[in-house]
Amino acid sequence: MPKPIDQIPKYDRPREKLLIKGPGALSDQELLAVLLGKGSPRMDVMTLAGKVARVMDERGLDVRVDDLTSFEGIGQAKAALVLAAIEYARRRIKPEGLKITTPSDVLPLIRHFADRRQEHFLCITINGANEVLNVRVVSIGLVDRSPVHPREVFADALADRASGIVVAHNHPAGNLEPSEADLYITLQLRQAGEIMGIELLDHIVFNRKAYYSFLEAGKL
Repeated sequence: MPKPIDQIPKYDRPREKLLIKGPGALSDQELLAVLLGKGSPRMDVMTLAGKVARVMDERGLDVRVDDLTSFEGIGQAKAALVLAAIEYARRRIKPEGLKITTPSDVLPLIRHFADRRQEHFLCITINGANEVLNVRVVSIGLVDRSPVHPREVFADALADRASGIVVAHNHPAGNLEPSEADLYITLQLRQAGEIMGIELLDHIVFNRKAYYSFLEAGKL
């Protein structure tokens, strides 16, 4: 768990770290801490940023003002700043509308989860033109497994009116070989998708350096 801001050496605090090493060196939590600026009398900015990061993981591009202002220390002005930063980045990077033609096309949208210490199971919803609609965290598990159920995966896909999904999860331990649990949930998702008319396009296992694609391995 990250230390409170006052226990971090000044040169290694989020804002100073960004200026010295660049934004790419910061974690999601540290980037949010820079945007938030400060916490509240009862909550350090790093703790607040961690709580906000979890909400944003779950909501993806659907995060709203109310999601942010529900936290003590975030008023409408600060929420507006965060949402404006997200929208500005979205318009430049265009994750919504990004076409998926190969498994590696989704990596820029999920690679920042490779550093997480727990498994994060992600769902990328895709429309009929193979364009990305949204990226969400479905579940967060332990170091070596992330329990997930098809109903959780397909709930947002149905809301997005997606025609297909790509699921992915990080392996904090580094090994990319799919586990028995990975094989089982992939089979479950494929079968559930066939019933609902939402195709499972791929399941990607990734770490900091590489990825494993069920599609490329001929297991879909």
